[in-house]
Parts: sequence; structure tokens; C-alpha cells
Amino acid sequence: MIIGKGKIFFVMLLGLLSLAAKGADGVEWTADAVADTDDAGHIVVTAKVAEGYHFYSFAPEGGYNSLEIKVEGNDAVLSTGEPSASIAPETHYEESQGADLSSWSNDVSFTIPFTFAPDKGYKINLKIRYQACDATACLTPKTVNLTVIGNGYVESENGDTADAVQANLTESAAGNSGELTTDAAINTQWWSPVKTTTPTTDQSPWAILVLGFVGGLAALLTPCVWPLIPMTLSFFLKQKKGGRFNSGALTYGVAIVVIYLVLGIAITLIFGAGKLNELSTNAIFNIIFFLLLVVFAISFFGAFDIKLPQKWSNAMDSKAESTSGIISIFFMAFTLVLVSFSCTGPIIGTLLVEAASQGNILGPALGMGGFALGLAVPFTLFAFFPGMLKEMPKSGGWLNSVKVVLGFCELILSLKFLSVADMAYGWRILDREVFISIWIVLFVMLGLYLLGKLRFSHDEKKDHVGVGRFILAIFPLAFAVYLLPGLWGAPLKACSAFVPPLETQDFNLYTHDSNYMEFSDYDEGMAYAEEHQMPVLLDFSGYGCVNCRNMEAAVFDTEQVRGMLAENFVVIKLMVDDKKELVRPMKVTAGGSDYTLETVGEKWAFLQSYKFGANSQPYYIVLDNAGQPLTDPVYYDNSVERFMLWLNEGLERYNSGR
Repeated sequence: MIIGKGKIFFVMLLGLLSLAAKGADGVEWTADAVADTDDAGHIVVTAKVAEGYHFYSFAPEGGYNSLEIKVEGNDAVLSTGEPSASIAPETHYEESQGADLSSWSNDVSFTIPFTFAPDKGYKINLKIRYQACDATACLTPKTVNLTVIGNGYVESENGDTADAVQANLTESAAGNSGELTTDAAINTQWWSPVKTTTPTTDQSPWAILVLGFVGGLAALLTPCVWPLIPMTLSFFLKQKKGGRFNSGALTYGVAIVVIYLVLGIAITLIFGAGKLNELSTNAIFNIIFFLLLVVFAISFFGAFDIKLPQKWSNAMDSKAESTSGIISIFFMAFTLVLVSFSCTGPIIGTLLVEAASQGNILGPALGMGGFALGLAVPFTLFAFFPGMLKEMPKSGGWLNSVKVVLGFCELILSLKFLSVADMAYGWRILDREVFISIWIVLFVMLGLYLLGKLRFSHDEKKDHVGVGRFILAIFPLAFAVYLLPGLWGAPLKACSAFVPPLETQDFNLYTHDSNYMEFSDYDEGMAYAEEHQMPVLLDFSGYGCVNCRNMEAAVFDTEQVRGMLAENFVVIKLMVDDKKELVRPMKVTAGGSDYTLETVGEKWAFLQSYKFGANSQPYYIVLDNAGQPLTDPVYYDNSVERFMLWLNEGLERYNSGR
């Protein structure tokens, strides 16, 4: 089967169109207030349930799955009653919980009576926490905030200053330590800064160095670079004097490293660590990264070549011929960089995108340095040992095959960046099973290509498959088989850092014997922990955090850790790159500076920076009910044994302080 160049774009378009949008929260909530008399009325809260979903009813003692409706009014509201449902919930036995549970699967409304002062306008805030499920899995518990007003209520310029609850919280914020003031409904004691020891185990920049080195070696095998080896080294062979090889070859290798390293340092100076971290979770840039890698993949598939202007390489080539010594060697190295850009450009682009996703100031410099080493070391070795040139395979169709394989790798990696934007903004177009399905198709196609069952227009027709290609084909096909159980919720720990988390999976047959309490709001989780007298495991995470996904799969997904958390801890997981807008922007004054936090992620990033003086994820710390640390924080460490010891240390300190 031969795929023409014109059809490649159509295939890509079909792949993108397959990412269909899906339902969001399972239940849509609305509220309205009705005045029955001059001083009394009722609120009607309506829940519209999506087809196939249900949400849990009230529970006598609350709980993770139960419906909670909290009502808070301004000073005009004199009293509020308990909510009553328009229809009774359905009761059924739920095996996963081992109990009879009640839920609504049809639209239902809740009536809440209240009284108010006849001469004042009333404003009532409703906080609704619920969990929606379908027949196969449950969505993450959601919190919905609604507001109703009446009796001529007018919002002041500075917000509802008469709101009793809000005023008390603001007073508390202003009087706590004088360091943090805010108009948000938070407990400032829980937000107060603490002293901790900063872990030093995060070594992700060095992974970029290794990735760059591998990328340099891969670039060596492309059709743009491989044929240049004998042509370039012939220059140095002519300069061999008295049986000794001059230092030109070593200088040539150093020049390649310097050129790429200067490029990496320039990118670092232009953007900086903070900007790179912002770009790594910005939806627009992640989509650009995604499209960029798709374009690179299409280029490797042979649809077109990405080339720099021909006059650039011609100019460098003429400079190399007209000069001598070190300057001549430098221009030769620069010529190599320009001429090989058609093949190295996509690899460098992928490397820089990955470096940007790390958000580390050393990332681009180390990545480009590693790439240059991987590309320069073989040239230098061949120059010192020219006899090795006789053993090199000739250029031919196998180099085109290398490009196509790299194209598949680009396409596979591109989905990671689309997934980051999708999760950060809650679009839900690339949930876990959709992501895995596309990966399975790509890995199967890669295996078929290596077996010669799938060919592009520039590939040579072969009557048989070599042993090497046959062995290589086993790996992508076997990995595709490994991915299949992930469609039903298997953890896929070998690639958990790249695929979306399990909570985005709609159909999940994978269950645990132990399920721990997890909140996505800091103050809600702290209040629950205080009420139930349990320590808190605070987890600062991110949708674009690769090491966070690794920790979840290698540590949190084990029965040993899950059991410990379920019995002894309240887990609060805060996503610092969550782009959902806050119901109302949070204005904060801290350390003499004013901040306006507009998204959920900005709020939790500020909390991590202000309270703990940290900004890296993952970041774990155990807190008591006053928000004080019981342990030193932990970053990335996928040892279950060490993590369990750390949890036990925090639990023992909590129990000894009670």
C-alpha cells in the first residue's frame, strides 16, 4: 500500500477531526429566588441531569460522594431552611462502596425557604458540591457556585461589603499577621507562610541533556547528514602531516558544539525559566507546539522539505573556501548546520519544545549542548580513525526509512502537547481513551511500515523484509498490544507520564480496594480535615507535569499507599496550571505587592509560592489542622518504601501533637 504526498494531509485532517468534544460535568445547575411575602421567600435550585448520568443524594454524615448545598446570605437574610427535593432519590446497592446509596438520574429541583429584612436587598450565595457518575465510572467531584438576589439589592463598586461572612473573613485576613490581605473567602491561618527545607532531588534538566544527545545521534542517521561524513572528513585527511592527524578534526567538533550551544543559551536569555514554564501550560503555545510537531512529521514523511534559504549555505561554503585555519573550520561547521537543517530542524524543534515544557532555565542550553555532542562526537571519531569510513553503510533507501520512523515519533509525541492544553482548560476533547486509541493506531502503522506493509511515495519497493527491520517492528506492535488494556482503565505505568490521567477516562473497569479522600480546593480540604481530625497530604501538581503523572502511577496507584491515605489522610491536590476562571478574581496584597488572581491555577501557584516559597511540581507536604508542616516537603521520588516512611513520619507527628 503506497500513500501519496497529497493524501497525507487528508489523513492528518481526519485524525484531528476524530477528536470529538464530549459531555462535561454530568449535571447542569441553575438557581432562582422567589419572594412569597414581604419578608419570606424560597430558592429553587434546579439540577438538569445529562442522559445516562446520576448524582448522589444527601448523606446523614456528609461524605465524598454525597450532595452538599451550603447557603450563605448577606446581613439582610435572617434565616434559611434545609433544602427539600421535588422527587425522592432512587436507592440501589453499589458494589464498589459496599452499601445502599441514593441518587437522582432525572431532573430534580430543591426548594430552600428563607426570611429577610423587608427594608433591605438580599443576596444569597449557594455552594453546591456533587459527584456525577454514569454506568461505568464517576467524574471528579465538582463544586458549583451560584448567586441569587432580590428585594432591590444593588451590588456596590467594591462588592457586597455587607456580606457578614465575607466581612469576617476579610477582617481575619487583615488581622492575622499583617502580611496577607485578600477579598477572597479564605482562612488566612491556613495560608500563612511556613519554613521548610527545599528538596534538591529534581534532576529533570539532565534528562534534557541525555535526550539532546540521543537526538544528535538520530540526526546523524538522516539523509541530510550521513552523506556529509565522508565529504567533510576528506578535508581533514588531506591535512594529515607526517602520519599525524592535526587538531582540525577536534576543532571542527568543538565548533559544532559551540554553534548549537550559543543557540540554546540565546533562547534561555530571551525567554527565561518563568516564561518557559508559562509557555509549557499555555493553551495557545501548546497547540502551536502540537501543530509544529505535526508539520515536522509530515516533512519527515516526504510531503515537503523544511529548508533554510540556499544563499545562506552558499555564503557559508564560500567563506570556508576563502579562509584558512580555525576560521575556515568554523565556517565548515556552520555550513554543516545550515545544509543539514532540512533533517535536523524537526529534531531540534522537538527538543526545544520538550525543553520549554520543563520550565527550567538550563533546559534549552543543556538540550542543544547534548544535541551538538551527539552530532559532533561521531564526526570527530571518524576523523581520528579514518579507517572506520570503510565500514560505513552506503547511503540509500534505509536513510529515508529512518526519516519516516522519526516522523512517526514526532506524531506520537505531538499528542502530549495537545493533551496538556486540553486538560488545563477542561475541553475534554482528548480524554485518556481517545489519546490511547490514537497512539495504538500510530504504533500499529509504524510496525506495518517497518514490515514493508505500508509505504510512502519515496520508499523503495522491497521483495522481502530484512531481519533488522523485522526485529524492530516487534517493538511498536508489542507496545500497541500493551496499550490496549488502557482503553478499559489499566494504569499503563510504562507510559503514565505521557497519557492523560485516569480521572479523564470515561469507561474504567480498573478499581481499587482502597479509595482515599481527595479535594481540589485547599480551604475546603483543610476544613474537612479539621472537622474529622485528620492530617493533610498537600499535593501541588499540574496537568503538564510529567513527573506528577509518574508519581501517581508508580506511588499513589499502589494498594500500600492508597490504603495508608484512605485510612489516615485527607489529600488535597491542587493544579497550578488549571486555566479555569475563578468565580470572582481574587485580589491579594502580600509583602507590599498587589496581585489579581484570575484563574484557579494562579490561585494555587500563589499559595505554593507564598506559603512554602516553592514553584516546582510535584511538591508534597504533610500539614496539621492549623496548616503547619509536619514533614519536610518531597519532590519527585518514585520509591514506594521511602514515600511510606515519609507518610508514617507525618502521621506519627500529627498523633503525638493531638
